[in-house]
Amino acid sequence: MSAVGAVFSCSCLRSGLWLLKPGMQQMSSLHTAARCAVRDYYEVLVLGGGAGGISMSARMKRRVGAENVAVVEPSKTHYYQPLWTLVGGGAKQLAASARPTESLIPSGVEWIKSQVTALNPDKNYVCLENDIKVSYKYLIIALGISLHYEKIKGLPEGFKHPKIGSNYSVQTVEKTWRALQDFKEGNAIFTFPNTPVKCAGAPQKIMYLADAYLRKTGKRSKANIIFNTSLGVIFGVKKYADALLEIIKDKNIVVNYKRNLIEVRADKQEAVFEKLDIPGETEIFQYEMLHVTPPMGPPAVLIDSPVSDASGWVDVDKETLQHKKYPNVFGIGDCTNLPTSKTAAAVAAQSGVLDKTISLVMKNKLPVKKYDGYTSCPLVTAYNKVILAEFDYNGQPLETFPIDQSKERTTMYHMKADMMPLLYWNALLKGYWGGPAPVRKMMHLSLK
Repeated sequence: MSAVGAVFSCSCLRSGLWLLKPGMQQMSSLHTAARCAVRDYYEVLVLGGGAGGISMSARMKRRVGAENVAVVEPSKTHYYQPLWTLVGGGAKQLAASARPTESLIPSGVEWIKSQVTALNPDKNYVCLENDIKVSYKYLIIALGISLHYEKIKGLPEGFKHPKIGSNYSVQTVEKTWRALQDFKEGNAIFTFPNTPVKCAGAPQKIMYLADAYLRKTGKRSKANIIFNTSLGVIFGVKKYADALLEIIKDKNIVVNYKRNLIEVRADKQEAVFEKLDIPGETEIFQYEMLHVTPPMGPPAVLIDSPVSDASGWVDVDKETLQHKKYPNVFGIGDCTNLPTSKTAAAVAAQSGVLDKTISLVMKNKLPVKKYDGYTSCPLVTAYNKVILAEFDYNGQPLETFPIDQSKERTTMYHMKADMMPLLYWNALLKGYWGGPAPVRKMMHLSLK
C-alpha cells in the first residue's frame, strides 16, 4: 500500500468527542508527526496516547515494524498523572509530570493528531475528525477515562474561586496546593465520587499530605480534616484498610461514608453532599479548603459503541484483554471493564499480557497468558511515608517485596516519588516494563 492512501468519509456515523482528560482539551486537527501523510490503513491502530497507548505502540513496533503502526492522540502534551498527588501537596512541580507527546511516540510510528469520533469494528475502521476514516487489521483501544466536573452543580466554574482544587486535572492541581497554603481555620474537606475512578487511593492521599502540611505549619489544631466518601469502606482491600483506619485515628481525621458531593457553592464556600444511605437527604458543609475528586466515566465515543458493554466500557476478556466479540480488537487501561483498580501499575501488568495475547492472535493461535488483575496503589500517608498496596482481582494482596507492605515506609515513599517516574518514562512507555511479577517471583524465591 502506498504511503498516501485514499481517505473516505465517515459522516454517516455518529460523532462524539471522547477526550475530556486533563491536559488534552486543546483544539486538534488531523495531523501526523511530520513523518508522512496519514494513510487509510495500518496493520495495528492504537487509539489513545496515554500510558496504555504509548506502551502498546512501542511493543507493536517490535512485532510488526514501525511503519505498520499508528497512534491516534490529539494532545500535544503527555502527563505522568500519578505525580499530581505530590504536585497538589507541594512536593513536586507540575512541569516534572509533562513531556511532549511527539517525544514519546516510538520512532517511525505514525502519530495521528486527531480525535476518534466513531468505531466500526464490524468493518474494521474508525472515524476521526473531519470525516476521515482509517482502517486496521488489529485495533487497540486505550482511550482512558473521562472526568465530569460538570456533573457537580457549580463546577467547573467554581474553580475560579480560591479555597478549592482538584488533583485530577492539569488546570486545577496547582490550585490544591494554593488552597492548602492559604488555609487559616475551619474544615478541610476531601471527596470521593459515586462512580468508578482512576487511582482510587488518590482522593485520600492528598488528605494525608494536607494533615502533614498543617502540622508542619502549626495550623493543624485549627483544622477539621474531613473525608466524605461515597464508598462504605476506606479502601477495598481489608489488609490495607485496617492500616489506613489506624492512621486516620492517629491523625484525628473524620470519615463520613456514603456521602456524595452534588453541589459546590464556591462563593459561599459551601459543599452539598447527598446521603446515599438516606435517599433524598442532603448535608451542607462549610469549607476553608475543598479537594474535589470528580465523577468519571467512559469516553463519550465509547458510549453505545459496538465495542462497549452496557455501561460504556470496552468489553474485554478479563484474562486475555481480547474483545469478547471482535477477536482483532483489544483493550487496555482505564477505558476497559476489567474488574480491577484503574492505575498506571495495572496498565503496566496489562501491557505485558496484551503483548503476548496479540502476538498469538497474529499467528492464529489462542491466547494463553492470563492477567490476574494485578494493580498497585502507593498510598502516600505523609511527605516521607507510603503504604504500598498491591492486589489482584480477588482483592487479595499480591505484594512484590517479602515484607509487610501495609506498614508505612520511607523507602516506599522514595520509590513512589523518585523511582516510579523514571520507570514510567524509561521503561513502561518504551514497552519494556510489564509489571513487577518477575521481581516478585525473584524476591520471594530468594527466601525459600
